[in-house]
Amino acid sequence: MTLKFGLLGAGRIGKVHAKAINADLDAELVAVADAMAPAAAAIAAQYGCEVRSIEAILAAKDIDAVVICTPTDTHADLIEAFARAGKAIFCEKPIDLSLDRVKSCLKVVRETKAVLMVGFNRRFDPHFAAVKAEIAKGSIGAVEMVNITSRDPGAPPVEYIARSGGIFRDMTIHDFDMARFLLGEEVAEVSAMASVLVDPAIGTAGDFDSVQVMLKTASGKQALISNSRRATYGYDQRIEVHGVAGAVSAENQRPVSIEVATAKGYTRPPLHDFFMTRYIDAYAAEIAAFIQAALGKAAATPSGEDGLAALALAEAALKSVAEGRVVKVAEVL
Repeated sequence: MTLKFGLLGAGRIGKVHAKAINADLDAELVAVADAMAPAAAAIAAQYGCEVRSIEAILAAKDIDAVVICTPTDTHADLIEAFARAGKAIFCEKPIDLSLDRVKSCLKVVRETKAVLMVGFNRRFDPHFAAVKAEIAKGSIGAVEMVNITSRDPGAPPVEYIARSGGIFRDMTIHDFDMARFLLGEEVAEVSAMASVLVDPAIGTAGDFDSVQVMLKTASGKQALISNSRRATYGYDQRIEVHGVAGAVSAENQRPVSIEVATAKGYTRPPLHDFFMTRYIDAYAAEIAAFIQAALGKAAATPSGEDGLAALALAEAALKSVAEGRVVKVAEVL
């Protein structure tokens, strides 16, 4: 069976998903919707699909699944509508910026028995997935500590910052999900520090650009997350997992993995310049996994509950910064 797709949102991430859908032999992009007509028309022309309204895609008999890449404040409403319409749903993170709204949305998903997968693409990165595979094989024994470094080459526009939900809900949320993924246990406590070191305008907008977060599970396992909106040397993405019997790590990736040695020393090419190139394989694998879930051949993972758990950690981190203390996750859920 070929899964017929509707794409909601033709912006930067919508283009990435359109490419992944088009490349999968089990999928067909049937229609695209976007408030910006030229953006939708460009994707339609590139992949030979139709431009339709969201309402038309919702009612369409020739569409089995949708990929939601619209603004965050539309996600929960769209998930509920398409769940009730009986279509499989892939939604970019987060489901919503409100924990209560996410909970009510997931209630509809459960009631309708809809397939819902949330876009935490880093689980599907070949390098990070290989780290997880080594943990599952028992190569390093039981996990004890996780270190996650995620630093952007530069801060997004302040206009984006103002509507993003803040660094914890927008950027660190990926790392919260990765920490849960690698720890293999739910986080019980969160301690966070946050500063404005990159751009004062980000602080004026009510956000931070430099944060560190310590997570701790009930059994005492720990994860340390380091985020910055500035990395002059490129898109910095690294993880290390320490266990009873050893450690496993994933280094930064480069578009070309070579090393040049001369009399002046050793040099290597620069890092990827942003997520669009660094995680291209992850996005393709993510959509492939969703297709298998929508076809009933696998579980939809990361799930809506994974999205809720990551958002709860973001809320706990915000509370920790505001109150200057360790926050139990149970306080925000």
